[in-house]
Amino acid sequence: MSGEYKLAFHESVSDPERFWGAAAEAVHWYRKYDRVINRDNPPFYRWFEGGIVNTCYSALDYHVEHGRGDQIALIYDSPVTKTVKRYSYRKLRDLVAQCAGGLRKHGVEKGDRVIIYMPMIPEAVIAMLACARIGAIHSVVFGGFAPRELATRIEDARPRIVISASCGIEVNRIIPYKPLLDAAIDLCTHKPETCVIVQRKKTPVENILPRDVDWKTFIAAEPVGCVPLLATDPLYLLYTSGTTGKPKGVVRDNGGHLVALTWTMKNIYGIKPGEVYWAASDIGWVVGHSYIVYGPLFYGCTTILYEGKSVGTPDPGAFWRVIAEHGVSILFCAPTAFRAIRREDPRGDYIRKYNISSLRMLFLAGERCDPDTLHWAEQQLHVPVIDHWWQTETGWAIGANCVGLELLPVKPGSCTKPAPGYDVRVLDAEGNDVPAGQTGNIVVRLPLPPGCFTTLWQNEGDYVKTYFSAYPGYYLTSDAGFVDDEGYLSIMGRTDDIINVAGHRLSTGAMEEVLASHPDVAECAVTGVHDPIKGEVPVGFVVLKSGVIKAQNAIEPELIGLVRQKIGPIASFKSAAVVKRLPKTRSGKILRGTIKKIADGTPYQVPATIDDPLILDEIQETLGQMGYPRA
Repeated sequence: MSGEYKLAFHESVSDPERFWGAAAEAVHWYRKYDRVINRDNPPFYRWFEGGIVNTCYSALDYHVEHGRGDQIALIYDSPVTKTVKRYSYRKLRDLVAQCAGGLRKHGVEKGDRVIIYMPMIPEAVIAMLACARIGAIHSVVFGGFAPRELATRIEDARPRIVISASCGIEVNRIIPYKPLLDAAIDLCTHKPETCVIVQRKKTPVENILPRDVDWKTFIAAEPVGCVPLLATDPLYLLYTSGTTGKPKGVVRDNGGHLVALTWTMKNIYGIKPGEVYWAASDIGWVVGHSYIVYGPLFYGCTTILYEGKSVGTPDPGAFWRVIAEHGVSILFCAPTAFRAIRREDPRGDYIRKYNISSLRMLFLAGERCDPDTLHWAEQQLHVPVIDHWWQTETGWAIGANCVGLELLPVKPGSCTKPAPGYDVRVLDAEGNDVPAGQTGNIVVRLPLPPGCFTTLWQNEGDYVKTYFSAYPGYYLTSDAGFVDDEGYLSIMGRTDDIINVAGHRLSTGAMEEVLASHPDVAECAVTGVHDPIKGEVPVGFVVLKSGVIKAQNAIEPELIGLVRQKIGPIASFKSAAVVKRLPKTRSGKILRGTIKKIADGTPYQVPATIDDPLILDEIQETLGQMGYPRA
């Protein structure tokens, strides 16, 4: 190893002004900043104060003006509509400039909010960049959210305009966006002045006049140029998924975001300008913001917008077809997608139908990746498989294997090194460092690097209380894990996934890792449930691989035996059930907390982000057969 990672990390935490000042040289400034970081009011740090930039200019206009105008910027691939469209940097810039003109024509100015409630179609990306072009603050709401959840976001953001579509199209169903939007606005005291609607052939809708405007009419406007903005001006706000009550709107700035994401494309992902980068996510999530839209375009790459993927039941060949057809160099997706692919195609037969020789690297994030899934992907793809860890609040990886600096040895089980900029520590409840190998609360010493959230929208009090009060001087990630004696960080799950069994703190993530190693198990979840004697005990749920038929009374002893062998009797693991599927969010995260509430018999709300609420009834029935709740 050359030591490039070690040198970069050391400088980033010992002298962040120098490190990020050097990184800032790679981006365009209308006016250079006065100082790299303002530390006067922690935890409200400000990066590149005094600098003037424009995010849209850096994503599009800069490349057109520097010889990339004819390069493909965006590929829209939609198997559900049997459509593939390609947009050059010049074409995308022109459409964005027209959309920005439409916003301006309808009264949108710098600082106004625009809600974008859309499926994975090019108009959504165009709308995001158009907001950035004129300094409006966009807030993308995941398409298909129910009216109540959309209404809370409209009430909090108070947008001047909402941009939406007549419908979204999934593999086997149509989601009527317009009726959901109308119902949400009916629930709101704040009424947007204008709703812009993309009419889709599958489900055209009647507009409510004069409020509603057709997209084609809206975009037929005089194009406008980029508005110079302060680096500290907000670019977007993104509500964290699954919020209840007052939603948490994560605020991202322009300058720090631009510098950090540009740096990550080269140094974390090791991609080159002109190559094809595919983040198989949704623009409604932070991954879609950072690595479908902004990061790849900042760096002059080609990015893919894919409509139609259903994480739970993907076409086993869908990923490989896209990689082969578009020459993808880097793929970024959630581990749950690969678990589902592995379940349907355990031998990798679909992979060998396509030429995926362009693929150099697979990055996984979004939830903990079990070692078996990681090793399966390595064996089938013959490329490094990198698990990395980050959050909506940070906007980019806290822990990573920075392949652009140097490819470090890969350790399975959500093992990463802290990314440059993140001084990661593991603390106990009293704030003491825990020894290597012991699980504790993962925190990051302040200041957080550029690109991380700067506050919560109109809620500075909760910003401080939620993230910075438990351990003064540190950002609380609310994740649990440990650092080994080689400095690798292992994420074991959220802190509420650490259960207390008869006084012993045990990780449900470690038990899931054991269950996933069983040759018949495709995916699994472990949650702690109330026990009158031991306080909590773990209960496992497993989904079997395609074609495996095994009775509950046959596999349960095998799973219990595995946990007993690899973790020990201390785990008190005595219950495991075979289920057809697991309840997940639309982004593929397993709803362990909801399972726990069902098992304990405590009240719960059906999460707004769940992919299929009917799954909860199946889980409840299964738990009833197992004798829960026992509260």
